[in-house]
Amino acid sequence: MEQADRIRELVAELDALFPDSRQGLPDELFYLVSRLTPLVNVDLLIRDRRDAILLTWRDDRFYQGWHVPGGIIRFKETAADRIRAVGLSELGAHVEADATPCAVHEKRNTSRDVRGHFVSLLYATRLLGEPDRSRACTDVAHPEPGQWAWHLTCPDRLLPNHAVYRPLFAS
Repeated sequence: MEQADRIRELVAELDALFPDSRQGLPDELFYLVSRLTPLVNVDLLIRDRRDAILLTWRDDRFYQGWHVPGGIIRFKETAADRIRAVGLSELGAHVEADATPCAVHEKRNTSRDVRGHFVSLLYATRLLGEPDRSRACTDVAHPEPGQWAWHLTCPDRLLPNHAVYRPLFAS
């Protein structure tokens, strides 16, 4: 069998297994996609009256540190839909964002192939209600995965691929 025929066969099998990718992909298939093409994601820049920035703590096999809440846009999903989904999933809050991004950044991790290349759309975003208090971090020196906290200054443990956001902090 020629390589092109084998590829068509594999693609047909994947299409049969996952006919609607709009709800996301199983991890291993998602990791394959992330090795083949850059991923487009939204990042939510949320400030309070003091100009502090809302960050969430991430601790998984790929990243550990404070980061701007965000998520990868699914197939046929709008950026606005992903922004709302991120607000609910990461903060437990309804949010709204400006219609267009305030910044666009290309982020690459040259030391790995999986989840190693992103085009990030940063949106100025407003909370429409308070974030879920049960997810609030009470000790920023010892955060738990999924917790959120307001930051007036840039934390030392900001994710390296979010270093482009350091200038956004007040001091």
